Amino acid sequence: MKRTGILVVNLGTPDSPTSKDVGVYLREFLMDGRVIDIPFWKRWLLVNLIIVPFRAPKVSLEYQKLWLDEGSPLLVYGKALVKKLAGYFSDDVTVELAMRYQNPSIDVGLQKLRKAQVDEIIIFPLFPQYASATTGSIAEKVMTIVQRWNVIPSIQFVNSYHNNEQYIQNFADKIKQDMLINEPDHILFSYHGIPERHLDNMNEAGTAWCSHTGNKCAFCSARKPYCYRSACFETTDLIAKKLGLDEVKYTTSFQSRLGKDPWIKPYTDATIQELAEKGNSKLLVVSPSFVADCLETTLEIGEQYRDLFMEFGGTEFHFTESLNADDNWVRTVYALISEKMGVSPDGSDTAKRIRFPSDLNQMAGPN
Repeated sequence: MKRTGILVVNLGTPDSPTSKDVGVYLREFLMDGRVIDIPFWKRWLLVNLIIVPFRAPKVSLEYQKLWLDEGSPLLVYGKALVKKLAGYFSDDVTVELAMRYQNPSIDVGLQKLRKAQVDEIIIFPLFPQYASATTGSIAEKVMTIVQRWNVIPSIQFVNSYHNNEQYIQNFADKIKQDMLINEPDHILFSYHGIPERHLDNMNEAGTAWCSHTGNKCAFCSARKPYCYRSACFETTDLIAKKLGLDEVKYTTSFQSRLGKDPWIKPYTDATIQELAEKGNSKLLVVSPSFVADCLETTLEIGEQYRDLFMEFGGTEFHFTESLNADDNWVRTVYALISEKMGVSPDGSDTAKRIRFPSDLNQMAGPN
């Protein structure tokens, strides 16, 4: 019987909300050449002498606000998701959680799968929209580790699922509930931003893949899954279609920019100010690029952007919680991984390896 290892990977989290541990996390994160793509020596000076000394104490205070008794929300939700996901598989499928930065590390997760003597490994990044700094970085780290193994099993990556119908439905269901309760004037889809040059660098020939303007990026029609900005707009459009939203009732923007270099636009803070000044008094914000609530959703959106909206005339601000470890989302992850495993819809190919829940046919949720 073939043994399969599944590694579910998120970005990362400090081991504790102390300034010291936050600094360790930030150093590992920001020293990744796919995150800050400048020469190593410049990156080392920038991260170690400027960013970490000044940001670690401030970020530590932010983590202290959202830290749970069991640890970081990102870790708590990740453990809950993996525990539920493992329940769908038999004993010859091993499911592990890993973080790209800090703990539990990708190295430790892969070693556990290696110890289980798996014949194949499926890497599932918790990033629906592909980006070099997230999914790409995870793939690079995995390959760097396994290249040292004498026996390298088959390895597959779930690189992008930004337009997967079940993922779209999961967010649409959550937003629909908030719409019924809060009756917003406008819905803002806010995605994590990346520097514009990351899109330009997608084309090895040196010509920009993305025009950075409009809803669709130039030259992306053939490679949309790997154009982050275009994928985000497509996710928004698909969710909006599920909800039956008119185009004037929703907007897409990008948050969390760092430094002075231009990042992909429109910026979330500027968009929120514009929406308030145009007379939208009740705003609902959702971030489909984050499948687990974290500092960027709970605090950046839930506090900073709320205060900004109120400052410019808004009266009600709400944000939709992420998918976290919701049962419907777990079923979606299960379905995406099963597809990589070559499982047929009825489970006939690997019936002994998969435990199909009685409500599998309803896993996508209501239409």
